[in-house]
Amino acid sequence: MTSLQPPGPERADAVRRRFAEEARSERPDLALLCLLVGAAGDGALDEAGIDAAQIELDDLAGRLPFRPGGPRAWASALAELLGGRCGFHGSPADYRRLESSLLHAVLRRRRGLPILLSVVWTEVARRAGAPVHGVALPGHFVVGFGPPEEQVLADPFDGGRVLTGSDAELLVAGATGAPPDRSMLSPADPLDVVLRVLNNIRAWSAARPEHSDVALWALDLSLLLPSHPARLRHERAQLLVQRGDFLGGAAELDAYADVVSAVDEPAADRVRRQALAARAMLN
Repeated sequence: MTSLQPPGPERADAVRRRFAEEARSERPDLALLCLLVGAAGDGALDEAGIDAAQIELDDLAGRLPFRPGGPRAWASALAELLGGRCGFHGSPADYRRLESSLLHAVLRRRRGLPILLSVVWTEVARRAGAPVHGVALPGHFVVGFGPPEEQVLADPFDGGRVLTGSDAELLVAGATGAPPDRSMLSPADPLDVVLRVLNNIRAWSAARPEHSDVALWALDLSLLLPSHPARLRHERAQLLVQRGDFLGGAAELDAYADVVSAVDEPAADRVRRQALAARAMLN
């Protein structure tokens, strides 16, 4: 369960507008986008709270040594500060909490999912001048330091432990059953990171039907990203029907069918039948 209360309609609209603007900017700010995700789910997070979270990231960066050395030295410095002195880490129980996917709550609790802890690591390290990037390994997000030929991986979920090659292979094999390839170690795009955060939130709410409102705002934000899977529109339409908005859901199903018909007319027909069924629920 979650005790978070979403913002009112006016604040929610403002958060969505700002999220869309930032996502479409020339250089999207990953920390700000993650904080806006938090604001969409937690009405207590206002503009002052967003500013305070950014200031905390700045403060943490200021506590790092000045240019400690190469990639491994950076990884060790981050682990000592964030994983050691500050106590940032994760545990299996964190997967059961919505707060584990909200950056402002992760900064407060010092706990979170691998991807949110990796956002903390990368944002603090970036502010300090480190050569850092997120790495979206299948099933487990980590952080990379340095260029590909010198890359050092660290696992913020495990307090920033530096990974050996076999560690990374085990993580990937556990998720996919196959060894990693080099493409998995490339820097993650900030907007892909945000979409993955929102996917985690949708997965959390899917297991808790009483929180379908959480799934709805996560879908709304996902659809504001410049690039997103088209199936999310279908998912949103079905969610509206599930929540009792039969007309709204039917209208979105019809709109999605129009898009799908260009490439798969039988699938479009199935979606149109879903729209008819949704309208029939009004009778």
